[in-house]
Amino acid sequence: MSEAGDAKGVFASAAKKVKMGKRVEKALKEKAAASSSQEATEEDANKAPEPYTCIGHFDADFTELCRRAGLPPTEIPPVVLRAKRPGTPPPPDPKAKDPTPPEEPVDVAEEEPKPKTYVTKEKYSYFKPNIQVEMEHEEKPATVTEIYIRGWKIDDMMVDIFRNCFPTIEKLNTINLWNVGLTDKTLRDLAAIFPQCPNLKNVSIEGNPIAEEPWACLIGDDSLIVNLSLRHNEITDRGASGIGAALSTVTTCNKNLISLNLSHNKFSDVGAEAVVKGLRMNRVLLCLSLASNKITDKGAVKFGELLSRFPLTHEEVVERRKLLSDKGSPDRGTGKSPPPSRRAESKDRPGSVRSGSHLDKGDKKRDKSSKKKDNKHEKKNEKEDAGKGNKTVVMMDSKKDKDEGAKGGTKKDDKWKKGSHSMGAKAVMAAETVNKTTKGKKTTSSKDKKGGAAPESESPDMVEAINPLLDSVESIDGQLWIPGNRSIINLNLSRNEIGEAGLKSLLLALQYQITLANLAPHPALKGLMRLSLGRNPIRADSEAYQKLQDLLLTRDPFYKPQAKSPDGEVQSLVG
Repeated sequence: MSEAGDAKGVFASAAKKVKMGKRVEKALKEKAAASSSQEATEEDANKAPEPYTCIGHFDADFTELCRRAGLPPTEIPPVVLRAKRPGTPPPPDPKAKDPTPPEEPVDVAEEEPKPKTYVTKEKYSYFKPNIQVEMEHEEKPATVTEIYIRGWKIDDMMVDIFRNCFPTIEKLNTINLWNVGLTDKTLRDLAAIFPQCPNLKNVSIEGNPIAEEPWACLIGDDSLIVNLSLRHNEITDRGASGIGAALSTVTTCNKNLISLNLSHNKFSDVGAEAVVKGLRMNRVLLCLSLASNKITDKGAVKFGELLSRFPLTHEEVVERRKLLSDKGSPDRGTGKSPPPSRRAESKDRPGSVRSGSHLDKGDKKRDKSSKKKDNKHEKKNEKEDAGKGNKTVVMMDSKKDKDEGAKGGTKKDDKWKKGSHSMGAKAVMAAETVNKTTKGKKTTSSKDKKGGAAPESESPDMVEAINPLLDSVESIDGQLWIPGNRSIINLNLSRNEIGEAGLKSLLLALQYQITLANLAPHPALKGLMRLSLGRNPIRADSEAYQKLQDLLLTRDPFYKPQAKSPDGEVQSLVG
């Protein structure tokens, strides 16, 4: 019995040790798992979060980026719809059976309903920062078109947020910043963001005086801004000089800016002269406002010279010669060798003697072959139309052209044979197949399978942009003079210090533009159509002022002259 008891005791102690070992092993595993999970959480905390990818919804992107930047939810500016004035109710329908419903008796004891022309808000909520937006469709957050920020400071952190979300807004075309406390750095950072916005055209930055005046960064070569407003920014002659250099120089020119508003600033004749210098080679800007500045007669005279004609400087003359040489030999600046001369190809005849016999024979052969093709095509069309019982106007015109071609061509064709460059390409009818171009060459117009004329590669009304330095010049006293800037159609010089001398200079410039337009009209350069000179020290009964107003009246695109009736009375043609 003693031996059996000893064996049981040994077995029990062994089983107890096994259980204790398992418990220790389990505890060690749990401890290892807890330590590994703690290490993982510490690694996740130290690991930088993944960058946020904007989805193009401005409200959601802006809020998420502000949250990731560390702003508490109460300090994130809300994105709200811009308030609009209530629309005018439609007039009553006269065809309605009962346009005026009977009035119901009003109970004085009942409370009057609140008017719907305004919305109540919490106290001081108007002064809290927010971002106002306008959308094409209010139910679609991806259709934000305009952004307005007013009365709160935009710092570096907010600019970084805008750098991420602005370029992803597909339909954004307007950004308006008023009194947002911009600095030199934040303005330059915003100017670098604007070219990344695909459809941004209108930018307004007002009420932001900056000591460094880096406004020229908004009008760089890569700028896509079309309308720019810089009012109330306290721009001095220093800032105006930078803006003028950004508009154009002898070799560079801004090609997108159409409207520029520099009113309510502080530059004088020096700044006005810098802007004039920037407009010497610029033929893109159409509207310019310099109202409420300190421009006197000296600055107005500079504008008069700009609008009429001016002499070229030495740098401009040198650049003109370079452009003319490059235009004469387009491969000169590319490093390519010039094309081989035709003298080497012709061994029977020296290069100085030119013969047109081969060209004439080739032209006659091409004319005969093209006429045969035209006759076959016209007969086929006549048979198809005869089966329908009618003939088209195009066929009548083609017969007429065919008869004229048999008689030797019209006067217009003779001009094309002589190589006239002044006339544009004419529209080709369906049956006309030969277009005569310069230098006696002829090209046949291609037709589609249905027999209609294919569209021409050149548009007859297309206006080519010409560098002002390549315009016609006039030599006077050893200087080259070119016509002035006729692309500006709206100039605002009101509320300045312009007197009688500046007024006369502007009057002479307008008279020169009208005379030049009558002698050599240009399809694109119409000249000045509106000139604002109000609130200047000019007498209302001044003779020059009255003449200027009369000329501007005839320059109005909607002006219609008065016609006399058969009885001799003056009748207005305005409908």
